[in-house]
Amino acid sequence: MPEKLGTVHFPISCSPIAAAQFERAVGILHSFGYPEAAEAFNGVAHTDPTCAMAYWGVAMTYYHQMWEPPDIAALAAGWQAAETARKLGAKTRREKDYIAAIDTFYKNYDTLDYMTRALAYTSAMERLYARYPDDREAAIFYALALDATAPPTDKTYANQRNAGAILEKIFVEQPDHPGVAHYIIHADDYPPLAQEALPAARRYAQIAPSMAHALHMPSHIFTRLGLWDESIASNLASANAIAQSISASSSGAASTGQQLHALDYLEYAYLQTGQVHEAKAVADRVAAIQTVMPQDLAAAYGIAAIPARYAIELGHWAEAAKLPLNLASIPKDKYPWCVSTVTFARAIGLARMNNPQASSFANELAADVARLKVANQLYWASEVQIEWDEADGWIAHAAKKDDVALADMRKAVALEDSTEKHAVTPGPIEPAHEMLGDLLLATGEPRLALAEYEASLRISPNRFHALACAARAAYRSGDTTKARTYYAQLVMVAKHADPDVAPITEAKAFLAAN
Repeated sequence: MPEKLGTVHFPISCSPIAAAQFERAVGILHSFGYPEAAEAFNGVAHTDPTCAMAYWGVAMTYYHQMWEPPDIAALAAGWQAAETARKLGAKTRREKDYIAAIDTFYKNYDTLDYMTRALAYTSAMERLYARYPDDREAAIFYALALDATAPPTDKTYANQRNAGAILEKIFVEQPDHPGVAHYIIHADDYPPLAQEALPAARRYAQIAPSMAHALHMPSHIFTRLGLWDESIASNLASANAIAQSISASSSGAASTGQQLHALDYLEYAYLQTGQVHEAKAVADRVAAIQTVMPQDLAAAYGIAAIPARYAIELGHWAEAAKLPLNLASIPKDKYPWCVSTVTFARAIGLARMNNPQASSFANELAADVARLKVANQLYWASEVQIEWDEADGWIAHAAKKDDVALADMRKAVALEDSTEKHAVTPGPIEPAHEMLGDLLLATGEPRLALAEYEASLRISPNRFHALACAARAAYRSGDTTKARTYYAQLVMVAKHADPDVAPITEAKAFLAAN
């Protein structure tokens, strides 16, 4: 099958052959194929050793701005590439400005924190965008930088909206550009914005089908909108493409972060459609993984989250309580918040079985929060804080302290509502609004529980657990009409569900009788 990466127009002053190779490399970069892009940019340098922009490209491949900060080795390599580009000397002012922009990100990386340097790069790209208003690549890279530096607590989505406005105009002009479609998806990967990205989401995989990330990325929007069948198709295609690539390589890895990222989104979608056997197959596959390359956040999160997601979503409390801590070959101290995901699942499983050992795992979550704050990992500290509050809530409920339990759970809801999820995850292991709804149902407050499930559905449409429990809560509140609406929606969303899934049997029986 011929390579298809999309179409990029990025003229540079290097030799004609190198310039053509460069545009291919930029196309790969726009689909976050970082290792492949680095190889392609090095190929440009081999073709034209005087091409400074080749080394700009290499430097860009170490800055994974939508994923996670570079480690020290990546920073050193990126800095070296940026310095090589600067010393070679670009032939045009525009090229010098591109090189200077990425140089601001790597400069003083040993003394300046990540966000300071990321914001400096964004400011440099803003100046470049203003200086060259006809340079669409400047606009596209500036839009990406805006999105990457958006504060996770800004519910006005100012950066994301600005990025989207820039990209949507270019999408009309360049509908085959991989970066434009890709970055629209990222910019709109938020509940109030997701609908706007649906055309880009449905287009991106057609633009760059040779890139596994382009096959997966549309599912970010499909997940936000509850379009589960499309998400399943997207992530099956991506995971299978990566599996074929792994089989053809000699790395010795059983999986990669990007494959696990696709599998996490796939697991999430299977669970929302009641395809429990398919979800179990994914969870079992992930539990057996022992080796991952590269050892990145996507890998660590996927390995930790998928088994936890399976057990918690299905209410398999004994299974959740015994989840092993498996991060494959990834050191457990590299991504401690991923370890916390497993700790959280075990705490919830034990608490839901009224097992007092849950407290020791909740205490470990408290310690994790403190450690993350000391390490200045404030976003992840807040995410683990949510998990800690939820665990404490169920522990208090088991101890018949429901006032304390509800206060803990409402703290979790408020904190989760105040921030946004990281792009690495399709969503929380269970949304806090649903956890609170479950607790309210357990304490005999179905009307209040219904409000929480409906709040969850406004944020995350078509979630299986929220629909099933909203129907139950409505029925227990005496609202048969709403119960019928939610049960009917559940049956429609889960039309491919396994025949023995209890909520579907319950829904069909209710609809037949009402």
